[in-house]
Parts: sequence; structure tokens; C-alpha cells
Amino acid sequence: MATEGTKKKDIFDRLDDSIFGPIKSIEGWVIIVTNLHEEATVQDLSDRFSEFGEIQNIELPQNRRTGYITGYCLIAYENKSEAEDAIEEMNGAEFMEQTLVVGFAFVYEEK
Repeated sequence: MATEGTKKKDIFDRLDDSIFGPIKSIEGWVIIVTNLHEEATVQDLSDRFSEFGEIQNIELPQNRRTGYITGYCLIAYENKSEAEDAIEEMNGAEFMEQTLVVGFAFVYEEK
């Protein structure tokens, strides 16, 4: 049953009673990692982030002109707890001489 101030759709899209916060995508719980070194590879990221859980997918966009990455990537985990562990441990951590900024990619926030 929808509570006051929420829509029925919101209740079904959420996995808990909270209305605001991280949202699960079709691929799983997706985190965004920014401030990546331009020469980072999918293998580098997989080696470092797989310690928090099984990675479902890594998207690492590249600049078509230069061939270098665009400075961010998206990493999908199956479980929310794995994504939370990765965020907690890697946000502010050094990786390839750069300080990473890590958080959930999809967040429903109060307007």
C-alpha cells in the first residue's frame, strides 16, 4: 500500500521501505568511478574492484579521437552490499596515482 506522498510505482521500484537513495538498474547496483587515470584499463579496474564482489559489468568509455578513456567508468555489482563496500573502500583511495571519487550511479533524491 502506498504511503502518503509516494506513488504506487515508487513502492514497486524500491527494494526497501525507503523512498530516497540508490536505485538498482537492470544490470544490478551500479557505481560510478571518476577521476580515473587516462591509461586505466578494464583489467586494472576488474583486478581492483573484484575484491568487493563479483562484477557483473564494467563500462569504460573511450575518447574516439585520442583512444584514452574519458575519466570515468560504471561498474555493476549483483548485490547492494558489494557496491556499498566498494564505495566505502575506494572513495578517496589512490589508484594509478589518482584519487578516485566513487558513488552510486543512480540515486533517487528528494526534489
